Amino acid sequence: MSRHPLALALLAALATAPALAQEAPQATADRASTLDTIIVTGTRVADRTVAESQSPIDIISSEALQATGTTELATALSRALPSLNFPRPALVDGTSAIRPAQLRGLAPDQVLVLVNGKRRHTSSLLNLNGTIGRGSAPVDLNTIPVSAIDRVEVLRDGASAQYGSDAIAGVVNVVLKGARQGGSLQAQYGGYSAGDGKQSQLSGDAGLALGDDRGFLHLSAQLGQQDHTNRARPFAGTPGPTQPEPGQKAFVIGEPEVDAGAVAFNLDYALGEHVSAYAFGSASNRDITSFAFFRAPGNPTQNIPSIYPDGFLPEINNISKDRAIVAGLKGFTEGGWNWDLSYNYGYNHLEFYTRNTLNATLGPDSPTEFYDGALETTQNILNLDVSRQFDWGLAYPATLSFGLEARNEKWNQSPGEYGSYADAGLGVPGAPPGAQGFGGFAPEVSGAYDRDSYAAYVGLEADFTEKFSAGVAARYEDFDDFGSQASGKLSARYAFTDAVALRGTVSSGFRAPSLAQQYFQTVSTVFLPGIPTPFEIRTFPASSAVAQAFGAEPLQPEESLSYSLGLVLQPADGLYLTVDAYQIDVDDRIALSSNLTGDGVRALLESRGIYGVNGGRYFTNAIDTRTRGVDVVGTWRVPLQASTLDLTAGYNHTRTEITRIAPNPEELEESGLNLERIDRVEIGRIEQGFPRNKLLLGSVWNASQWTLSATATRYGSVRTTPNNPDLDQEYGAKWLLDVSASYRPDERWTLTLGADNVLDEYPDENIFGNSTNGQFPYSNLSPFGFGGAFVYGRVGYRW
Repeated sequence: MSRHPLALALLAALATAPALAQEAPQATADRASTLDTIIVTGTRVADRTVAESQSPIDIISSEALQATGTTELATALSRALPSLNFPRPALVDGTSAIRPAQLRGLAPDQVLVLVNGKRRHTSSLLNLNGTIGRGSAPVDLNTIPVSAIDRVEVLRDGASAQYGSDAIAGVVNVVLKGARQGGSLQAQYGGYSAGDGKQSQLSGDAGLALGDDRGFLHLSAQLGQQDHTNRARPFAGTPGPTQPEPGQKAFVIGEPEVDAGAVAFNLDYALGEHVSAYAFGSASNRDITSFAFFRAPGNPTQNIPSIYPDGFLPEINNISKDRAIVAGLKGFTEGGWNWDLSYNYGYNHLEFYTRNTLNATLGPDSPTEFYDGALETTQNILNLDVSRQFDWGLAYPATLSFGLEARNEKWNQSPGEYGSYADAGLGVPGAPPGAQGFGGFAPEVSGAYDRDSYAAYVGLEADFTEKFSAGVAARYEDFDDFGSQASGKLSARYAFTDAVALRGTVSSGFRAPSLAQQYFQTVSTVFLPGIPTPFEIRTFPASSAVAQAFGAEPLQPEESLSYSLGLVLQPADGLYLTVDAYQIDVDDRIALSSNLTGDGVRALLESRGIYGVNGGRYFTNAIDTRTRGVDVVGTWRVPLQASTLDLTAGYNHTRTEITRIAPNPEELEESGLNLERIDRVEIGRIEQGFPRNKLLLGSVWNASQWTLSATATRYGSVRTTPNNPDLDQEYGAKWLLDVSASYRPDERWTLTLGADNVLDEYPDENIFGNSTNGQFPYSNLSPFGFGGAFVYGRVGYRW
């Protein structure tokens, strides 16, 4: 329970989350209601508003994104949306640096991300360790600078028929700033109450008018630096050669060290009366350092005392380079046809380095740092969208839309230097190959892969009467590596009165297996609970002969069927409430198998010439899942004398269950391997590893010179289920409180002082059996991390 229940109860009585305030930013103080905000996500109708949407949609403004101390887009969205989860795991290799977010309890790569309505490329990283999103390669939201964002539209509904693969859980559309004048500069500094994790950031944006008011160019930039945090505790277990000294704090567990910079632009220019050119893009560089497991000085296979007489803590350094640009022409014809022709390029390059390490097989002459190789994703898309309104005698002109798309995707895995992966045989017998902490990619597991896909879609939306509107969409896609898929969607809305409306959707969807899921392979050092000796686990492509010997089959697309039913209530001016229930069935869901270990596995690997590896895993379509839940969102603007009070609330309850696990294939049974491809660890992570409920309550009071905000967030419980049932543990629900105060001495300057998690709340601690001998006090499943209170100050200037 919270250590401050009375304070939280008082705040809950007031409040709602400021980040949920669903308003598009306006230049004037009299900002329009969210209900009247024009949306561009989930519809092809040019002037559809939030209130008229047939699907649930949230609008998160730029002010809401910057209402807390975070400098990350994914973190800001998690504090704005009850249905979005963004845990902050540590000691999980590249996932410590590139963390995934999930929507409605589904996999991170089952959410489609758009920028200005165009598909965003995914990260090149494949999450392999024991975290939420294990096995996924989603979009890295934190490559998009917050300073460039006008608003974010989040469609909480399946939309594969409208946008294609990946849109099973919903769509996140980032809309960039496009003002023709004005701008801002902002400087922020903060740190954690524990005395570490210092952060500093400088950001800004500016709008320029082009020509004789023919267009605009809006520029944005962001620079930031973050120190690491450490919540590790001293070793409290039984002494041994592979363990630290009793009482020694050997690990670093927490936020990574980050140096980051990003720029973005958004341009639109009229070429004539009916045609305009546009382009937008971003570039981001991040240098991220996280930490691996400590290697004890007396460890007989992982340390060489002449190099590290006191043992060593490997550092994993990731260099992320992300680029995106979209350019196109759009216009309309005399006959009323609107068209948009665009080219979309995306690129993500992720390098791996291991520092403060060694390769024990190289002996005393081993280097202490290595280049481990790189992962790279490239996306090229050519897209044509066409739409036209038809006056068919209905209450409002119907909108017909259709389009074509050609997409090429590439994914590369590049080898590291020899020492990063080598098994040189020059060290002590039994030493694992490669750099300790993170082994490099060997040439035999590297490669370059690509695929082409083509799509066609059609949609029709119409207001048949003043009260009833409906839409239908269909999409066909053909991939050259696994075939074709078709999906469809039906949606409708009926307004009983101006204050009460009912909406619902039925949609089918799919997600194509990513190239990384199809081809990635590497050897990872995995520490299993209760076993002091690490395992060398190799990830095999599902199409490889070794994986097929374990029963793997070539990957197929995931297929989904979604239903939603919602109630929209506007009982009074300024008061808005929506309740949306949903069910999402996913068949043939792609998952990374359990770590298959044991003498039989080792023997099978050695029979195929693979030595020094004592386990394997692969991707498989072995499970079906069903997700059911409800979203409740309410906003209320209370007019006061010379000020306003915005109250908002958001609640999400989601439950995911695995409805089918494919039986062990004949290959495993015939080999005498009594193994589970999907074990209770992965089952628990999918079903119980995220909070089933999340509540946001907050208030924002605005006066002429002051803005005061308070946000209370209740994260529901999560549960870990190790292979040993005696170590099952539930981590209880927690309340967190964010507060801030802003003072404006004039129209240009804003001074802000705030604190996230001001009451310094931490998750429940691990029981000893889950704490790695007392050293890991908190679980990586914590939905809000384990950093404690974060205090910050900000100075902003606008013109």
